Amino acid sequence: MSSPPCGVRRHDCCTSSDVEPKVSLSQFYPYIRCALCFGFLIDATTVTECLHTFCKSCIVKHFFSTNRCPTCEIVVHQTQPLYNIRLDRQLQDLVYKIVPFLEASEKEQICNFYKKRGMDIPKSVIFSCAAPSGLKRQKKDCVTQSVFNIPPELDVSLLLEFVGAVEGITTYKPLERRYVRVSGGATIRHVELFIRRKMELGPTCQVDMVCGDHLLDPYQALNDVQRSVGAEALQDGLLVLHFGLVLPNQC
Repeated sequence: MSSPPCGVRRHDCCTSSDVEPKVSLSQFYPYIRCALCFGFLIDATTVTECLHTFCKSCIVKHFFSTNRCPTCEIVVHQTQPLYNIRLDRQLQDLVYKIVPFLEASEKEQICNFYKKRGMDIPKSVIFSCAAPSGLKRQKKDCVTQSVFNIPPELDVSLLLEFVGAVEGITTYKPLERRYVRVSGGATIRHVELFIRRKMELGPTCQVDMVCGDHLLDPYQALNDVQRSVGAEALQDGLLVLHFGLVLPNQC
């Protein structure tokens, strides 16, 4: 190997491949901006039925006039759509890391809101505005959790894909709720009962469920399915189950 030019240290001779590529912030816009206000996500809140995410204030205001997701139009809840939204703290932390000064600007606006109206600033707001970032991290776990937090036992997110019904089965409702969050200890039978209820299936109709290339046993737990099938079972972090409607004599 030839020596570097005189006066130049070897580690200073970097090729273009050694330089980290820069990524434009705009490439992240589909993931970190709210589809309602088109601003960066603030208090990122996810609709549990379809996993679309918006600013908390935006989606709450949206649900005052409709019960459908603004992105995919799925019915979130027949009467109380606010029951099916959850704060996504991990996504919000990512947004704050990706967008410089966004968190500091938001905290400052909150404090100014109370000051301009002559209102006492809540202690939690004072702490978040004034505390050093390192101290905030230490105290984060001590803050009372929001009612929108997803219970830890609901650890599996499902995507239910309907592949069709055999000839002779015509009386069933479309499955509007394709995204479901459940316990990993639930079985395929539990998922089948959920499908039966939502699609209003008769007793003569059988539900066959497949994950990847595997026909699933009714008594398999979802955690076991996820472990046995592996990466091919997942799509964007969702366990994908395909199901079809058949008649017993055609199995």
